[in-house]
Amino acid sequence: MAAEALAARGITVDIYDAMPSVGRKFLMAGKSGLNISHAEDRDVFLSRYRGDARLAEMVKAFGPSEIMEWMQELGIPAHTGPTGRMFPEMMKASPLLRAWLVRLQEMGTVLHPRHRWQGWDDTGALMFDTPDGAVTATPDATVLALGGASWKRLGSDGAWASLLAGKGVATAPFGPSNCGFLADWTDHLKEKFPGDPLKSVRLWTDGVHGRQETRSEFVITERGVESGGIYTLSAALVGALARDGSATLFVDLLPDMDEGAIAAKLARPRGKQSMANHLRKSVHVSGVKLALLHEATGGPLPAEPEALAQLIKAVPIRITGTAPLDEAISTTGGVVWRALDDYLMLHDMPGVFCAGEMIDWDAPTGGYLITACLATGKAAGEGAATWIART
Repeated sequence: MAAEALAARGITVDIYDAMPSVGRKFLMAGKSGLNISHAEDRDVFLSRYRGDARLAEMVKAFGPSEIMEWMQELGIPAHTGPTGRMFPEMMKASPLLRAWLVRLQEMGTVLHPRHRWQGWDDTGALMFDTPDGAVTATPDATVLALGGASWKRLGSDGAWASLLAGKGVATAPFGPSNCGFLADWTDHLKEKFPGDPLKSVRLWTDGVHGRQETRSEFVITERGVESGGIYTLSAALVGALARDGSATLFVDLLPDMDEGAIAAKLARPRGKQSMANHLRKSVHVSGVKLALLHEATGGPLPAEPEALAQLIKAVPIRITGTAPLDEAISTTGGVVWRALDDYLMLHDMPGVFCAGEMIDWDAPTGGYLITACLATGKAAGEGAATWIART
């Protein structure tokens, strides 16, 4: 997006990518349909960026409606799902990326794959390792869009942080976001239910900014929980882990039924039925949901209907840590905002701009991540074009 903004000003652009082909993380995001943005009330949309005023201003300038128009110009119709999530109509990333690359090349942009950036030499030239040896480049302006520190195999390994720190640029440590979490499951749950989704549930946790909750499904893994609603609550869970060393995730297994109604159903005579059968027939709790109840008690379930109903409405899961950083959908940390001017240029390195996930911001999944990457890319490209015009 930075390249497109520069090329639109008539500036010659070279894109250097460490990987054999460009946009690999973009393509990975598209494996499930490429949720590129979200069509919702603008104030609600901007609130997803968790009070980050500078990022919100960039998203205002290039947000959901602008992205939809941009896609249409590339010949890729947009589709908005029932929950407001925006996708390419064909639900794939590859046609969009191909059309985008064709347009960039028609604008004169030159792609240089297998060029791994190694910093600057003593003259200030950019240095790259390539299959044909070391090469340098001396552009009028440089936009760095190097990603965060997750999914190394797709190119974003965070190795750039030490290069910028060596130049005096302030950075924050990388941390996981939109990630899975660890829980101390029993062998029974680990062996029988990994990969099983918990649907029609409500989740909440008490984070550093108060209670956060969501009505989204999630998945049990051998080591904990991930997906859907877990990603929505990841910032709150990460904050609680940092504050207390552990966190508690609560699950309402029957969010459409109040505690009294559940207790009344459970109070009906069950005769010779086992508790498992009684739960299955009276309130439709079985399988992984039943297993989660046993995880919470560590043994038999409460015999009293009221106590069991209370547990069903708030099953606690003790969270002990995050899944490995490289597996996170996104990461926090990177170049701090105070190191950048209003054009996303580094104060300590005139002519060098930053964009995307390498800047220290955070957002949930649902189209907000890619929207912000596109918005900061456009802002950095326009900033670099302004810098070139002035110098």
